[in-house]
Amino acid sequence: MENSRTIPGRKFLDRQLSAREIIFATIAILCCTSVISAPVALLLGLLVAQFIGHPWLHLNHKATHLLLQVSVVGLGFGMNAHAALEAGRAGFGITVVSIIATLGAGILLGKWLKVDKRTACLIASGTAICGGSAIAAVAPAIDAKDKQISVALGTVFILNAVALFIFPVIGHLLGMSQQQFGTWAAIAIHDTSSVVGAGTKYGPQALEVATTVKLARALWIIPVSLVASFAFRKKGQKLYIPWFIGLFILAMLANTFIPAVQSFSAYATSIAKAGLTLTLFLIGAGLSKEVLRSVGVRPMVQGIITWVLIATATLWFICNFV
Repeated sequence: MENSRTIPGRKFLDRQLSAREIIFATIAILCCTSVISAPVALLLGLLVAQFIGHPWLHLNHKATHLLLQVSVVGLGFGMNAHAALEAGRAGFGITVVSIIATLGAGILLGKWLKVDKRTACLIASGTAICGGSAIAAVAPAIDAKDKQISVALGTVFILNAVALFIFPVIGHLLGMSQQQFGTWAAIAIHDTSSVVGAGTKYGPQALEVATTVKLARALWIIPVSLVASFAFRKKGQKLYIPWFIGLFILAMLANTFIPAVQSFSAYATSIAKAGLTLTLFLIGAGLSKEVLRSVGVRPMVQGIITWVLIATATLWFICNFV
C-alpha cells in the first residue's frame, strides 16, 4: 500500500514542465554547443522575451552575472600574457581619454535632455566603462533607486545587443585589422559579454585584444565609483570590486608560464566561450516588454547619442593611428 504522506520534493518532481520551460531549456542547452553562435543566441533570447517570456526571470540577473564572470576567467586560459600586455599598453591612452570624454558627454547630455541626474550618471558610467557591471557598481555609490537602475540597465543592454550585430559588419566593411577591431570593440561596446561575442566573431586575435583591453577598462569602475560617491555625497558605501579580473589574470599567467596548464587550456577556453554564448541568450531573454517600455525616450536618446559619439570618435582615431 502506497504511503499517502507527502514526500519532500515529490510535488516538484511530479510537476510537468510547461511548453515555455521546455523551449527555453532546449535553446539554453543548444547555446552550450557550436550549433548557435553568440549573435544568434542574443537574438533568440530577445525573441523568447517578446513572444513566450522568460520562465525563470527572477533568477536571470544573478545567473548572468555569475556566468559571465566565470566565463571571462575561463578565457584567460586561452591567452598569452606577453601578447595581452602589449595589447593593454597599446590601448591605455585611448582608454583613459575615452572614459573621461564619455562620462562628461553622457552627463551633459542627460542634463540637456532633462534625464534624472542619477539615471543619467548610470547610463554614462555604463557606456564609458563596462555596461551592467559599471551600473551595478556605481548605483549604490550614488544611492540610485530600483527604477533608475532598471532604466539605465535597459538602455545599455538594448544598445549592447545592437552593437553585437553591427560592429563586426562595420569592421569588415572598413577592412579593420583584428588588432584595430579588438581595440574598438573593447572601447565602444558596453558590456563584456558582447565585446567577447563580437571579438569571437571577428577573429582570435580580435578576441584576445578585445578581452584584455575591456578588462583593463573595467578596473576604472573603482575610481569612477569613488568620484560618483563624492559627487552625490554618499559616504561609507562599499564599492563593488571586479574580483574576476584578478582571476582572469592568474589564469592567463598560468597558461603562459605553466606547461601543465597548457594541456587543458583549449578545453577551458571552449567551455568559457559556450558560457558566454549562454550568457548572451540569458541577457536577451531578460529584455522583456516591460523592460523595454520602462526605458523611456529621453534616457534612450541620451544613451544612443553618447554611444554614437564615443563609437565614431574612437573608430576614426583607431583607423588613422592604431
